[in-house]
Amino acid sequence: MTKENERSQILVGNEIRNNKKMSIAIMLKKNIILIITLIGVSAGIIMGYSLRHSKLSETTVLLISYPGELYMRLLKLLILPLIISSLITGTSSVNARLNGKIAMRTFIYFFLTSAFNASLGVILAILIHPGDPGLKITLNKVVDNKNGNSVLDSLLDLGRNLIAENIFQATFQQAHTDYVNSTTVISVSNKTILTKNKMEKILNYRLGTNNIGLVFFCIIFGSILGAIGPKGKVVKDLFLAVFEITMRMVKSVIWLTPIGVCSIITAKIILVDDIYLVISQLGWFILTILIGILLYQLVIMQLIYFLIVRKNPFKYYCALVQGTLTAFATASAAAALPINFEVMDNVLKIHSSITRFVMPIGTNINMNGTALFLAVATIFMAQMNSFYLGAGTLVTIWVTSTILSFSSASVPSAAIVLLLMIISSIGIPADDLPLLFAIDWLVDRIRTTNNMLGDCYTAAIVEKLSKKELLDITNNQTPEEVLTLL
Repeated sequence: MTKENERSQILVGNEIRNNKKMSIAIMLKKNIILIITLIGVSAGIIMGYSLRHSKLSETTVLLISYPGELYMRLLKLLILPLIISSLITGTSSVNARLNGKIAMRTFIYFFLTSAFNASLGVILAILIHPGDPGLKITLNKVVDNKNGNSVLDSLLDLGRNLIAENIFQATFQQAHTDYVNSTTVISVSNKTILTKNKMEKILNYRLGTNNIGLVFFCIIFGSILGAIGPKGKVVKDLFLAVFEITMRMVKSVIWLTPIGVCSIITAKIILVDDIYLVISQLGWFILTILIGILLYQLVIMQLIYFLIVRKNPFKYYCALVQGTLTAFATASAAAALPINFEVMDNVLKIHSSITRFVMPIGTNINMNGTALFLAVATIFMAQMNSFYLGAGTLVTIWVTSTILSFSSASVPSAAIVLLLMIISSIGIPADDLPLLFAIDWLVDRIRTTNNMLGDCYTAAIVEKLSKKELLDITNNQTPEEVLTLL
């Protein structure tokens, strides 16, 4: 009997060990992409710092950055078909009434979180006081303000881009207000008199996908497509197929993430002129931004999620690590969109109608990290120049930071351009603005993670608030229609 007990105990022990090994193997298999991405990030940092003092030629640095460039091109290639197909399939799968409710909840949440981040930035900048009036660094980079764009111009351009006049043009151009020198010529008795030059405002177009216009068009198109019922089934199936094909391409590209991320980080660290000097002298500014981002991500965002969704927020947060790393490495929330779609659909199990509606919109207009940056940077510039900040000025900074964050363009250092508009409208000297170019490569990556995570948390919160409507829609759909949403 004793021997049988010993034998059974041995068998039970072996079974437990085998189960543990299987659990570890399953965990590694599920997180293999995340693990190798972390390895890629670490390798990029180590290689970047190791090669900084090697006096590499421009050609060598170009070759180091080349895999990262190709990786970014692949991601950008997939963003447009992903946004279009996901929005149309998402909005067409539910009725117009539900679309209106989802849109209202989404935009209200985006606005409230951006306003909160801007106020958080104002408070932190006043408390920490990162601006030192004695801090002056001479940089070669000059801020180009020849266009003289105002806050009003930016808001009007936002409306023009929202309603694109040509949907095909919107795939590669954005409406933009420009200022050109205009000279009035007056001729009197065969004599030519040149009057004083003046700046004339004209509407121009610049290169760059008008994502806001495409999003607006796709929402309208998808809503009407869903409203016409069976007549639009063929078109719905077409865009659903496009979405599935794009997602399969995304799954292939994701395996290149470690190589692309390693290449981007290595090249970026090598190219920074004097990283130690910049960080040491602008350390308080970077620290203020970092405190604001982490406070919002780790405390405020988690608290909102817990109070509304009633689930463990940190489990949700950890599931988005890969997308966060990609957003940080590429400084682009759009680049992380394909990865986040995969996680939201297959890991976090957020309703696909919500993710396909909220995520593409958030990628283009939800810039709460940018709102925080604009508020902190404006007060930082004021403190550097001993500029008096009264209550009215602080309210102006809060309002303009919130509103302009929604009009942030998908161009490098777009937030710096918006910052120039704010300080010009308030009257803060812009002489020291080139300082921020030296650290924008780092701060941009930090605030981008806030933008990206804000989109993902919005999807979960809007899904929870729309649970009743989503359940009604699912109950009224055929099994085939339900499968298209899973």
